[in-house]
Amino acid sequence: MTTLQIIGLLAYIASLFFTVRHLDLKQLVEDKKLQHLVFGCAASVFILWMFRAGIYDGLNVHFLWLAALSLILGLRWAIVCSFISLLGVTIAGLENWAMFGINGVLGALIPLSVSYLIYNLSFHKLPRHFFVYVFICAFFPGAILIALKMALLGGYYFVDGFHDWNTVKDNFLILIPLMLFPEAMLNGMTMTLLIIYKPTWVYTFYDKFYLQDK
Repeated sequence: MTTLQIIGLLAYIASLFFTVRHLDLKQLVEDKKLQHLVFGCAASVFILWMFRAGIYDGLNVHFLWLAALSLILGLRWAIVCSFISLLGVTIAGLENWAMFGINGVLGALIPLSVSYLIYNLSFHKLPRHFFVYVFICAFFPGAILIALKMALLGGYYFVDGFHDWNTVKDNFLILIPLMLFPEAMLNGMTMTLLIIYKPTWVYTFYDKFYLQDK
């Protein structure tokens, strides 16, 4: 493992420890609905992350679904859920164990935190409206997060010397524009369907704020 990989692993472990400390794990044991949401979302993310494309080692492209995940579960449970999914794809051999911490921090922790920050800013600073929630909290963050994740990982592979800049740019970063709209649509459509048919499954959506008297 390189120095950056060790730092990334330690940072990811510390973040997970801090996150779990502030979760009510007893609630997960007793609440069947929460169990279904957490493990159902983990399975969904795992399946999405399994389908990937790439030529060079590590420079793989796949859907994230992290914007929707943070809105459905909230930040802390979303971090736990993404950890389960990342562990699954790593065990399956789709990710390198040495990259576990880097993938966790750059590919999940930072994007989830950015997504939840956007949600909080929109909740407090923008009109609370159905379309604001769907587009500002889900659709556009979906595009932002996949661009951010790919930029961070591409930068890491260059800085740590795994690939030269031209390889990263021509085989990874160049794909960012192609991923923006599909990822945005995936997250936007997910949240649209959920808040119409299963609003009680969405931790961050409140009828009294987004629908009543609109």
